[in-house]
Amino acid sequence: MQVIKRDGKQEKFSIRKITTAAAKAYQACNITSTREIQKRLKAEFMELTEGVEVISVDEIHDLVENFLMKNNPDVAKAYIIHRDDHTKIKEFVKGKIDFINRYKKTKNTADATIDDNSNVGGKNIGILNAEIHKEDNINVSRGMVMQKLKELYPDFDPKHYMADLDSKIIYKHDESSFSGAIAPYCCSITMYPFLTDGIKKIGGLSAKPKNLDSFCGMYVNLIFATSAQFAGAVATSEFLLYFDYFARKEWGNDYYEKADVDITNGHSMRPMTIKKKIHQHFQQVIYSINQPAAARGLQSAFVNFSYFDKPFFEGMFGDFYFPDGTQPVWESLSWLQKDFMMWFNEERTKCMLTFPVESFAMVYKDGEFLDKDSAEFVAEEYSRGHSFFTYISDTVDSLSSCCRLKNKVQTKEFNFTNGNMGIQTGSKSVITLNLSRIVQDWARNFGETPKQLDETFVEYISEILGRVYKYHIAYNELLWDMYDSNLLPVYKAGFINLDKQYLTIGINGLNQAAEFLGIECNNNENYKQFCQFIFGTIKDLNTKNNGKYFGHTVTLNTECVPAESLAIKNYNWDKEDGYWVPEDTNLYASYIFKPNDKTISVLEKLVLHGKDYIGDYLDGGSASHINIDHHFSKEQYDKLLHFAAEVGCQYFTFNCVNSECEDCGYISKEPFDVCPKCGSSKVSNYDRIIGYLTKIKNWSAGRQIEQKTRVYSGSVE
Repeated sequence: MQVIKRDGKQEKFSIRKITTAAAKAYQACNITSTREIQKRLKAEFMELTEGVEVISVDEIHDLVENFLMKNNPDVAKAYIIHRDDHTKIKEFVKGKIDFINRYKKTKNTADATIDDNSNVGGKNIGILNAEIHKEDNINVSRGMVMQKLKELYPDFDPKHYMADLDSKIIYKHDESSFSGAIAPYCCSITMYPFLTDGIKKIGGLSAKPKNLDSFCGMYVNLIFATSAQFAGAVATSEFLLYFDYFARKEWGNDYYEKADVDITNGHSMRPMTIKKKIHQHFQQVIYSINQPAAARGLQSAFVNFSYFDKPFFEGMFGDFYFPDGTQPVWESLSWLQKDFMMWFNEERTKCMLTFPVESFAMVYKDGEFLDKDSAEFVAEEYSRGHSFFTYISDTVDSLSSCCRLKNKVQTKEFNFTNGNMGIQTGSKSVITLNLSRIVQDWARNFGETPKQLDETFVEYISEILGRVYKYHIAYNELLWDMYDSNLLPVYKAGFINLDKQYLTIGINGLNQAAEFLGIECNNNENYKQFCQFIFGTIKDLNTKNNGKYFGHTVTLNTECVPAESLAIKNYNWDKEDGYWVPEDTNLYASYIFKPNDKTISVLEKLVLHGKDYIGDYLDGGSASHINIDHHFSKEQYDKLLHFAAEVGCQYFTFNCVNSECEDCGYISKEPFDVCPKCGSSKVSNYDRIIGYLTKIKNWSAGRQIEQKTRVYSGSVE
């Protein structure tokens, strides 16, 4: 007799396997399976299958169950449980093997994973090891959140969490990142504890840095040790501030004025100046942080740097003191910031370095930039093809320490334990609303599609957010459980404070929600009112729900999330479930404007991300990515900076495709099809999905399709 297995393969029947399985069921009930029972099982089975040539595994199990049920129901129950467990294990293993086989066949990791990320540049067993567990991580995370909801809210059904996730009206970000299931999302840390204690308090061996050499080497260790404990980005806004501190200790407060002085000693064969030595340290740090990290599934760490104009510097660091009692010096820091930016921009013509993501913060007031020198330098760097973000405000009120996020500075207090408290910010949890689906669900209450949102929508989304706030608070309490169990040493060591981080309400599908209502996503009064209504409503609800919960501070904010993979998922989920989706795109973009709209100018894109559309309504921010097909002149960028400041566009970047010749390695800040150096047509292009530059070939298939539809403007107007 042949047995058909679940995979369709056949093997010769063995009665021994049946009697062994039955014996295990008896053992599970602490009963010894007698020889007589095994003999009767064998006889009954052979009698029932007499003349049968082919039998399935499930048919065999059914016959054994029937026999055991007649002889001992408890043993039969144990057998059924064992059978189910065995089946689940087989299905689990089969699923993993299927994933491995799919992974081997795909062009890149992004097309194989359930949560793609363009920062994953390779495809190897190390990355596979991280990707294969993502589905399990999601299930564990959801189980922990539901358990915590039951504990915190006895009268609330925790199944609402799964229902909201399954209905695709919400999406919990980075559930898949940690096998421990619960981890904070992203942060901006103060580096002050690093100056006083090194990284010993977060599990490292290094004591505090004593000079520029040890500072740079240990900073790399700090990044890898810290980023391993976060799902997203780690910003070190003070890196150059501390670099300058050690540079001044090394060469004097006026080192920047003698940068070309030869410091070669009598035993060195290579001439060395202060500037060249500084550049060697830059190279050491930047190339190190761009290396794949085993603790992050062989991704490099997401690292962000901040630069400041003089008013921003004074506002953030005016009361700052280093451990030796000295204060930061603007003149040397300003020189160092500019030198680093010029070096990094030039270095990217030798190697396409992804990190750090850079943000330059400037104050604009009464029709002018208060630090004209910094504003002029920013325009000049843009004209040289440098790819970075600009943050503009009329006060020193926020930090743009991430690729799209604006965080209010809650305090600029300084103390000698944690340093600059205002630096500590970020999001510890992000849950995103599928706005297009939510608006369409709300509209079904009417006979025909309404033309605008009203108070009934406020009531509708209030119910959803009421549940989402509970989900956030439950996650927050899980983080505090981790903290109390000493599993978040970065927090215990004072680099970041859980109470200072946000619980973020993300938004995706804004354009599509407006279009469903018949509103065009360009600079018009209807769209302006729509954006203000959406952002203002959510902000008001967030504000009402800020406060203390279970002894811990909850501060909510709202942002248009990058949605690197979610943008495609939401589009596809909505299309599959019969919701209206546009035909001119394959995803829900992350901007106020549509990046494939040929009718919207550069100036209009800045307006759409300005005070009339975002203002203070969208308090978590949204970065305007201005796609261009070539770099403008310094004068043009200067006008754009002033225009952005006037219309209240606080956070933006100018994004031009970079190209690299695969044969000779030539890199250009502008796109080319044929290498101008060697004539090769083997070219790799680099662009932003959102936030950071990566090779387009590493993007998911859906994101590569979307990139081809983007409009890259050729003029300012």
